[in-house]
Amino acid sequence: MKKHALLIGLGLLIALFFLGDAAKFYQLGFVQFTDAKLYDYRMRLTLPHTNDERIVILDIDEKSLKQEGRWPWARDKLAALMDELFDRYHVAVVGFDVVFAEKDTSSGLNVLQDLGRKQFKDIPQFQSILSQIKPHLEYDALFASKLKQRNVVLGYYFSNSEAGAASSMSGLLPAPVFPPGFFKGHPVNFLKWDSYGANLPELQESAASAGHFNPQVDFDGVVRRVPMIVEHDGAYYESLSLAVVRTVLDFSKLAPGFAGSQSKDYSGLEWLSLVSAQGDLTIPVDREGSALIPFRGGRGTFRYISVTDVLHEKLPVTDLQNKIVLIGTSAPGLMDMRATPVGEVYPGVEIHANMISGILNQNLKQNPHYLLGANVLLLLLIGVVLSVILPLLSPMRGMLVTLCVLTGDVVLNMSLWQYGNMALPLAGGMLMILTLFALNMSFGYFVESRDKRKITGLFGQYVPGEVVEEMAKNPESVSMEGDSREMTILFSDVRGFTTISEGLESKELSLLMNAFLTPLSRIIYKQRGTIDKYMGDCIMAFWGAPLPDERHAYHAILAGLEMQRTLAELQPQFKEKGWPEIHIGVGINTGRVSVGNMGSEVRVAYTVMGDAVNLASRLEGITKEYGALVLVGEATKQAVPDFLYREVDMVRVKGKVQPVAIFEPLGLNSEVDKDQQEEAKLFHQALRLYRKQDWDKAELQLLSLRNMSPQCKLYQVYAERVAHYRNDPPGDNWDGVFIFKTK
Repeated sequence: MKKHALLIGLGLLIALFFLGDAAKFYQLGFVQFTDAKLYDYRMRLTLPHTNDERIVILDIDEKSLKQEGRWPWARDKLAALMDELFDRYHVAVVGFDVVFAEKDTSSGLNVLQDLGRKQFKDIPQFQSILSQIKPHLEYDALFASKLKQRNVVLGYYFSNSEAGAASSMSGLLPAPVFPPGFFKGHPVNFLKWDSYGANLPELQESAASAGHFNPQVDFDGVVRRVPMIVEHDGAYYESLSLAVVRTVLDFSKLAPGFAGSQSKDYSGLEWLSLVSAQGDLTIPVDREGSALIPFRGGRGTFRYISVTDVLHEKLPVTDLQNKIVLIGTSAPGLMDMRATPVGEVYPGVEIHANMISGILNQNLKQNPHYLLGANVLLLLLIGVVLSVILPLLSPMRGMLVTLCVLTGDVVLNMSLWQYGNMALPLAGGMLMILTLFALNMSFGYFVESRDKRKITGLFGQYVPGEVVEEMAKNPESVSMEGDSREMTILFSDVRGFTTISEGLESKELSLLMNAFLTPLSRIIYKQRGTIDKYMGDCIMAFWGAPLPDERHAYHAILAGLEMQRTLAELQPQFKEKGWPEIHIGVGINTGRVSVGNMGSEVRVAYTVMGDAVNLASRLEGITKEYGALVLVGEATKQAVPDFLYREVDMVRVKGKVQPVAIFEPLGLNSEVDKDQQEEAKLFHQALRLYRKQDWDKAELQLLSLRNMSPQCKLYQVYAERVAHYRNDPPGDNWDGVFIFKTK
């Protein structure tokens, strides 16, 4: 009887533990993570897999880029696109999932005007011709004129500046949908942004409307929601999808919907109403003003049409007539890809298409405030019943009762999901039921022995065998749950792999990949690294987990340099087999990241997430721009003074506000010869002259370096920059930072 009382008491404590999370008194990370994955599973399980014929995506795809040139295109081409869409195809509305933040100078008008002010200012014929052709070369004005009086919705983005940094604002925002102070007295927890990148004023003023295309990225990096309303500088702005719907409905009135009484933690805002002549629509939102994305299927559910086919009039008029047209990109090089419940690589423009379709069809999932109380009551009922009953049952009967309760909880949840469009949390109840069952079945010994097998099974595919053995000896020192720690991340990728793969048969391609991925992976293992994943021809690895490594940055750089040496040694073998040469770029960065076991009931993966991971990927991507074999971030350089580094540049990569210094490790200080040391010293001098805008001296220094190493692309890059800036000086406030527009 005492045993039963103890188990009942422990069971009630477990139920109370999960109830606290359900009532939002605190957040349990593992419950939050599991609930997110269960949400994704329910979403995939109930996808309709149907197309919404009202919506078409004009895709800036590889075909369009090949036909029309690399992005961004000249605005006269976009002006022609507007004429095609509205005059020939008679579309209902056009929404841009791109931002036009910079002026278009591709026409060369600025060069002609500069000549007119200098060399030809006293030549009337030149001035006359210039004045005649000027209107035709002002591409921004031409594009703006094609937006007027048409249902065109522009896109823009918000961002938050890093701590201590000044906010960055470019372009012109549209008029807010709600003015400052509109929600005074209602504690709505809208997402707030202090920076933005908007469109040129002349374009924004000509467009019918505009909306932000910021998704709401959850803690695990997955996009499940879109903020319908966000706050900036006290005013409130709508999303791109909402702006498109309002434009389709003749700029319907937007009004907030409040339900119930509010408190300091509950604003009462539960929906947004669109009031129009065609009828009223309701958009359920959460406490942050965001709506769940009603995915219709995986990538490609909506119809994609190459932009170039529209420009060249290769489509029947009926294909686009009266359609909602979204212009975005699925081209990998433009990197408008998101991780979503229905795909790890999902075009951002298709997220907006799903939102528009869901709003128009009124099939958005909702999570109203009263579901919080319903979930607490459900968990309380299940927790009390199982805590009292399970200790009295035999293991077999206890298993049957647990299975029945678990099945009933899942069936109730799925019924609300499918027929009531209610996203009731599922993980808390399931985990509580399973935890109570585990407690009462008393398999503590099994759990204890399983830890070692779990570590071996989970990490054996990621880390060297000797590291797994160390972990198995001390399983308590290893955590598979989420953790934040300083680590070093490495990305390597084959340059020009698409071209290589197109020239080989599938079997030969498989043999080639195995021939270079295997030795590179062994090098990572040799340096005690953890292989996160293979992404086609790309390897992602990290150091510092699952076991701590005080020299994680040192081992990562050694691995990167050895990978390059090994690949160079393999080239003769590849040549004998008739294979093309393989060259890789390696990006390495150090910083604080989240690491842990992440996945679903179907599949788990031990991986890392964070800003430092993104920067490592960006560094790998820009190695080809400088002809560098290995690039490291400043934090990595500072952590490992054992190497000779050549400072390559100060850059601002896409997605980052603050510039970062990047360096190329040339080798260990003890192994680098004097010629390399002297050459690195000379380049650093040239770099200082370049940043001081002393173009003549910098050019002489670079010429000397190019004579020393004619094959070095880095010197050619800076020589071209010097030549450019001599003719077009960057100004006195120039900070020497080079900005990368693409990922």
